[in-house]
Amino acid sequence: MYIAFSALQQSARDNNNQNNLDILNENEALQRFEGYRAACEKYRDEIAVIQKYIPGWMPAFSR
Repeated sequence: MYIAFSALQQSARDNNNQNNLDILNENEALQRFEGYRAACEKYRDEIAVIQKYIPGWMPAFSR
């Protein structure tokens, strides 16, 4: 989840001079986060199996 939080913070900093772009970027970042969360939920069983061998492993959150 730290990766997702970092991506949200970076998106907010990237375009802090343009209010309309900020709103669009925040919406995009939130959509990306929701997609990441949904994928983790969908594949939770597979993630649990991987975590048996690699404790603490989580899928990468990419931009």
